[in-house]
Amino acid sequence: MSQDIRGKIAYITGGSSGIGKATARQLAKEGVHLGLIARNQEKLENVQKGLENEGISVVTCSADISKHDQVKSAVQTLEQQLGKADILINNAAISDYGNFQDMDEEVWKHIFEVNVFGTYHMLKEVLPHLVSKQKGDIINISSSNGLKATAGSTAYSASKFAIQGMSEALMQEVRRENIRVFTMTPSLVATELAFGDELEEKNEDKFMQPEDIAEYIAAQLKLNQRIFIKQSAQWATNPF
Repeated sequence: MSQDIRGKIAYITGGSSGIGKATARQLAKEGVHLGLIARNQEKLENVQKGLENEGISVVTCSADISKHDQVKSAVQTLEQQLGKADILINNAAISDYGNFQDMDEEVWKHIFEVNVFGTYHMLKEVLPHLVSKQKGDIINISSSNGLKATAGSTAYSASKFAIQGMSEALMQEVRRENIRVFTMTPSLVATELAFGDELEEKNEDKFMQPEDIAEYIAAQLKLNQRIFIKQSAQWATNPF
């Protein structure tokens, strides 16, 4: 028997666009209160306005998750205005592609700072919420690149492999606290991360959409608390 997630509190990074925005909308329909974190405050406010009629509480915070002090401040704000998290969705990520020898060292490092240390910062600040409740859910969005790297993606693939390892180890640490750690490894999703300025060129008949991932996330969270999906891969049926 599935569980009702209505009334729970979810913190989502990258909540202003793409998968994060779609997940916010999906969870709002399920009656989940939302704490959204992203860099662009204007985009966050637009998402918040779009959820005004859902009958839930929405709090937004602008923060660069690669900066621990900004994450700490954002999480404190969400806790004060919304409450301690029941659900943490680590979705925010950046990418840059190019030959290993040509990529600037600072660009390479920054991808790790956001994708890996950003996730670490969020976990460091929010995990105590779940431990205090002796129950909770963490969803870490990795990538198919975290399972099989591709040429031109050394930094991005390495960061997503790191998410896999961190999630696996954390899962084994917190199971005894009744905390579930889900890791997702979607292939190409029609978001700004994948399509950039050409997002309008996305083909909804071919490519996975953010809404598809959001529906899957909600379904995972509604699983009975005694079960979770440790790792799952999401693929488009026929993107060719």
